[in-house]
Amino acid sequence: MKSFTDAGFSETLYNELKYVTHDEEAHVTYLQAGLTAAGASPVAACEYNFPMTTPKEFVMLASVIEGVGVSAYLGAAPLVTSGDYLTAAGSILVTEALHQSTLRGAAGEIPMANAFATPLGFNAVYSIASQFIVSCPATNAALPVMALPGLSIVTGMPTALNTVIDIKPAKAVTGTVFATFCSGLMSIPVPVTVNGETLSATVPAGIEGQGYLFLTLDDSGKVTDDNVVAGPAIIEVTPSSPTFDITI
Repeated sequence: MKSFTDAGFSETLYNELKYVTHDEEAHVTYLQAGLTAAGASPVAACEYNFPMTTPKEFVMLASVIEGVGVSAYLGAAPLVTSGDYLTAAGSILVTEALHQSTLRGAAGEIPMANAFATPLGFNAVYSIASQFIVSCPATNAALPVMALPGLSIVTGMPTALNTVIDIKPAKAVTGTVFATFCSGLMSIPVPVTVNGETLSATVPAGIEGQGYLFLTLDDSGKVTDDNVVAGPAIIEVTPSSPTFDITI
């Protein structure tokens, strides 16, 4: 605990992080039991590498990962055909959102930066998660997902609306592409400017909090696998302050 309090975090946050750990362990146990009951074999644990060495880096990274977890559960919701399974997944989603809120506040971000959460598809989620996977047991079944071509945002985060950001795909792109920003239930494509190996795009109105950026073939706003050239990259956009006052 001392390393966290020395880094400026409260004892309350440290205690809450232990609750988060407990919750995640409970989720794993619950999902493994559910898979076994359904006749499936849960995969064995993989080896992971998370790029953090300090309490501050831990909190910042955990905040982002919890946000991706929320997006993963929300994105999978339309694929769940069983009412019981959907209720169970929704129950976990609520807890993940509480984790995200706590960690965003600790990281200095506004927890409720967006009125809506942002859904992500399987391949987009795996593209982010695979960056932390070192190896998995050979006995695990092959996952029905693939990592999309990588994309990074060169400009520092957080950023703001109407700010020009620099984007760098892992592989050079050819032809016309668009930067498609996904935030909440919005998917907004904008033109890009090519600057050698990097591209630049302006953060459009409506993008708030933790969102995702893709390079797409067209400006339809679709982030389907056949339209995505690279991504997602995680973007954090500071929201505008509400203009009304609360009176009691």
